[in-house]
Amino acid sequence: MGGFRKEESHQMTESLRCALKWIDNGHTNFHDENTIILCLKRTDGLLLSHGTRFEIEFE
Repeated sequence: MGGFRKEESHQMTESLRCALKWIDNGHTNFHDENTIILCLKRTDGLLLSHGTRFEIEFE
């Protein structure tokens, strides 16, 4: 979706900071121009819980 520090990403950056309080935990270098906001769309997944297998399909 774009570079984290780029002006066109500012609104998304602020939204992420509000939603993900841990985003500024020191493990990410936001001053690096190669740090980007990446959007992934899930199509399916697998959840294992206490020996039970759940296969998930996202629409």
